[in-house]
Amino acid sequence: MPTNRVELEKRLISFAVEIIHLSEKLPATRAGIYLSDQIVRSGISSALNYGEAQSAESQKDFIHKLGIVLKELRETQIGLKIIVQSGMVSRETAIENILSQNDELIAIFYRSVQTAKSKNH
Repeated sequence: MPTNRVELEKRLISFAVEIIHLSEKLPATRAGIYLSDQIVRSGISSALNYGEAQSAESQKDFIHKLGIVLKELRETQIGLKIIVQSGMVSRETAIENILSQNDELIAIFYRSVQTAKSKNH
């Protein structure tokens, strides 16, 4: 688990890159293109929003931006699960690893939001 902001940022960037690679492997069908676009948007957005959170103007703004990171990670998670259940990618892809990374990032950001909220009160 990341212990500081720099490590967490690197992890989010690596996750976004893995999402990009996975999106390139999805079929060029209507559903494949849609899901590819969706996971790229939400998967990359989590890293970008974390960058915004680092420049938050207040504790409330920081909590809000971390909440957006969490929302985007959850959105990505659902997209990944749809890809798995639909059989769009072969078992040889790294999707199980990406799902595991996604789950870990969700847990980290859930705890981060809860911690920040408790410090704000």
